[in-house]
Amino acid sequence: MENNWASENLLAIRTLMERSSIYRRALAPIMIVTGAIGCAASLVHYFVEIRSNLAFAMLWMVTACVAFITALLLVRRQALQDAEPFWSMPTRRVWQSLLPNFFIGLAICILFSIPGAMPAGMSWILPPVWMLFYGSGLHAAGFFMQRSIKLFGWMFVILGALVLVGFNYFPRLQTAEVAHDTMGIFFGAVHLAFGIYLFFTETRKKAA
Repeated sequence: MENNWASENLLAIRTLMERSSIYRRALAPIMIVTGAIGCAASLVHYFVEIRSNLAFAMLWMVTACVAFITALLLVRRQALQDAEPFWSMPTRRVWQSLLPNFFIGLAICILFSIPGAMPAGMSWILPPVWMLFYGSGLHAAGFFMQRSIKLFGWMFVILGALVLVGFNYFPRLQTAEVAHDTMGIFFGAVHLAFGIYLFFTETRKKAA
């Protein structure tokens, strides 16, 4: 039984390493589209008042769901183009490495969605906390991908910690409006920029 388990894991790791360039290519459109979704969601508060913990959590929970479903569709399209199974063993390994941190982020979001569960006006703490868990998840998944994903994860962990310290050090930043803009910057613009970087570096590799 242990030999079978070890062989299965070695096969999964080898396959993931072989397909790392494919995953990198698939990540470019995912990052660009999800970044655009994040940017669009961060602009909503300029037209509709979204200040309460519940409203903030619900907006970004819906945004995350839209981005997640879009990412799945893009991955599925990439798998069909490459004539590969969508839910393959290597893909399961990647999702398993992401899920713990993503689940914690979802649990925190649900907590803020419960009326009275958290003090009013605490939505400002969500962006840096989500950044920390998101970065940790990316770093874990980066074991199966290119080194840039690990670095991207580390960037979110470090910046998330800095944003959390900054928000605590400057109380005037503890507003829903700043929280929305923070989400737009890191889960929108930063993803968009990273996706564009991946796209052009992959294009240069193909040209070479």
